[in-house]
Amino acid sequence: MSMSSLARVMAIIPVRDEAATIGAVVARLRGLGVGAIRVVDNGSTDASAALARAAGAEVVREPRAGYGRACWSGLQFLPDPVRWILFCDGDGSDDLAAVAAWRPLMDGADLILGNRCATAEGRARLTPVQRFGNRLATSLIRLGWGHAYADLGPLRLIRREALEAMAMADRGFGWTIEMQVKAVEAGLRIVECDVQQHPRRGGRSKISGTLRGSVGAGLGILSTVGRLYGRRLGLLP
Repeated sequence: MSMSSLARVMAIIPVRDEAATIGAVVARLRGLGVGAIRVVDNGSTDASAALARAAGAEVVREPRAGYGRACWSGLQFLPDPVRWILFCDGDGSDDLAAVAAWRPLMDGADLILGNRCATAEGRARLTPVQRFGNRLATSLIRLGWGHAYADLGPLRLIRREALEAMAMADRGFGWTIEMQVKAVEAGLRIVECDVQQHPRRGGRSKISGTLRGSVGAGLGILSTVGRLYGRRLGLLP
């Protein structure tokens, strides 16, 4: 089986109260040929878990809140055939059709990121909080590590061995920026690809949908960058 086959991919989808959308997201990934789909129920009070399971996903529960914690829980006990990890959201906003177009890139890349900011339409569909967070995060990475990312989006595909070597530590909103910083530090082959940003199909964003989520995401970005840069300078263990 080719290393670029989506059959070697496991999708990990953290969800909390995404009953309106998760079934369609799982069905779409299955239709693309993604080999394994693991939904992490991060404290849902609705039927998200049952609907994900009915659509054909494996469901694991992580009751402790936190995006990074949900992603970490989803990475435990991976099946041996899995060589790539796909992270995406369960709200229907990700351009999952782009994943099929990534297959030719997989042999020459270690981390493939979806860039939602490539078009004016894509940028317009991001909330002001998301646009600010992107500018902040990408600017800090460029200043601290010299790599110019365009986006900090959730849709990303990474080699399993590369991700395992990162020893990801963040369990909150800093998960994505930690991955992108550590990818630069490890010298990974990084590719950003233009993707569409669809309107959220249902539910409410856990970050941009609330003041608490927005503030928490901003603090998470800043604290994660500070910790990683402190390590880079040898000031932190």
